[in-house]
Amino acid sequence: MIRYFRVLAGSNLKIRRSTVVAATIAGSIFLLAKCTNNNKPANTATAESAPRDRFSEYAGSATCENCHRDIVEKHAKTAHHLTSEPVNDNNILGSFKKGRNEFDFDKRTKVVMEKGDSGYFQVKYVDGKATRKGRIDIVVGSGKIGQSYLEWIGDHLAQLPITWYGPEKQWSNSPGYPPDKVVFNRPITSRCLECHTSFVQKTGESQNAETYSHTRIVYAVDCEKCHGPAAQHVQFQSQNPSVKEAKFIVNPAKLSRQQNLDLCRLCHGGRLNKTKPSFEFSVGDSLASFFAFNPLSIEMANIDVHGNQYGLLSVSKCFEKSELKCTSCHNVHEKEDGKLQVFSQRCMNCHNPEKGHPCKMTAEIGPSISQNCIDCHMPKQVSHTVSVYLEGATTPTAALMRTHYIKPYPEENEKVIAWLKRKNK
Repeated sequence: MIRYFRVLAGSNLKIRRSTVVAATIAGSIFLLAKCTNNNKPANTATAESAPRDRFSEYAGSATCENCHRDIVEKHAKTAHHLTSEPVNDNNILGSFKKGRNEFDFDKRTKVVMEKGDSGYFQVKYVDGKATRKGRIDIVVGSGKIGQSYLEWIGDHLAQLPITWYGPEKQWSNSPGYPPDKVVFNRPITSRCLECHTSFVQKTGESQNAETYSHTRIVYAVDCEKCHGPAAQHVQFQSQNPSVKEAKFIVNPAKLSRQQNLDLCRLCHGGRLNKTKPSFEFSVGDSLASFFAFNPLSIEMANIDVHGNQYGLLSVSKCFEKSELKCTSCHNVHEKEDGKLQVFSQRCMNCHNPEKGHPCKMTAEIGPSISQNCIDCHMPKQVSHTVSVYLEGATTPTAALMRTHYIKPYPEENEKVIAWLKRKNK
């Protein structure tokens, strides 16, 4: 659920190859018709002017499972996959049992999480009287840091006032919300959805907020977010089972380093200013063609440990002096949270005596140095953008998140070295 808090907290009211070929052919036919029939009305609908139905280009990860079952099943446990889903009995976190389902704002005002025959709700009570009821329609976040909830209000999406805060395993006010006021009407923008879904069809704007289709949504950051829309791929491979080479799909491993980085940077690159509509960027594109970058975002003082992992990584020597990219360390197909030794072994792919870059503490600690490079060089730090108010608190609780600025942290190094020595006695 990496970036989910920062994106939601920042919300306010304010191709496949054959597709390109088809569009080119359609455009050519249109121009030819214009040449041969100058009396044709200029506003006559044509294939070129018809809006592109991008939703139909997606197949959905359930279709991917037919050929890639093991990968799909493993990916289903990752934070990427769990970053958005329609609510159901299995994916909603937090207690709805009496005595554990309330968040008191003051002596008079509270929000109660309630389950009824028609679904899950957050209900505002003032002096014991229900004054506002919001239905939980979509869950956002895996729960590792938190899980927030969205409500359909007509064709708008709004964030509900209460969030499940994972580290403390309790209800909190939603990130960025005031501690003394119940807020139900914060609209969700397409930029929010761009990092918490694979695709959402925007239908327009009304009342200064974007509107969306309820049904033309591909939930989760799933297969097609990183491999591109797969409907044409699925159709071709189903009709041509003997063809082993994957057609009409993108393998990110075959892209350039910068293309790979741009794919991750879309959601892990800090605040990006859109120059084109959300969901126009696709795997293999250059991010610079879709976003304008703020030079201040790469200054260390402005980079938070949450939401701009790319910014922190890009100023690290490991990044500057190698071809390191996000997937050098992260297997995005599997849940690897907390597997410090697994990540440390990936560090050792470069930091070993054979390549001339061994850890300077190897002689002191011995082989066990390979068990935990991460806490020494990428420790958890306080986020300045991810914070919530727990019930009764007058100061916010900030999340601890692992920095991607890779370097020695002397105080953390001492803690890890002491731990390793105790462990190996």
